[in-house]
Amino acid sequence: MSTRSRIGILLPDDSILSVYHHFDGYPEWLGVILKEHFNTYEKASELIDGGNMGCCYSDSEYDAETGDYIDVEPRATYYGGDKEAPILSKNFDEFTRIDCWQEFSYVFVKDRWEGYAISHKWNDDFSEMTQVNVKGIEIPEPETAS
Repeated sequence: MSTRSRIGILLPDDSILSVYHHFDGYPEWLGVILKEHFNTYEKASELIDGGNMGCCYSDSEYDAETGDYIDVEPRATYYGGDKEAPILSKNFDEFTRIDCWQEFSYVFVKDRWEGYAISHKWNDDFSEMTQVNVKGIEIPEPETAS
């Protein structure tokens, strides 16, 4: 199973540029990773510029020859291709209405990450989104090495 999420960055005109993030989108993992490793506007922008991704901070990859996972330098695993480019939303409401079955969304605002739990309600035949529920969440602090 995956915990789908969106990662965005607030632009100066209050629009939000965002991408889909497939795995481990809960605040205790993705929120912490964003705070720890993508904690500047430049780093957040660079992450989002790559487009939709499976994971923003993967430290292993599958080796088809051996059938095992091998350790790699942590990196984002982007899907690639034109259809995976970031999406520009004109405001926060439009951002929350992007449908990727996300449970959480994160937005880098000036100098920090803000997190939200997101749920959508649909009409009976799922042809129209009828309601969006957004609740601010706390992103835990990264653990520091002792």
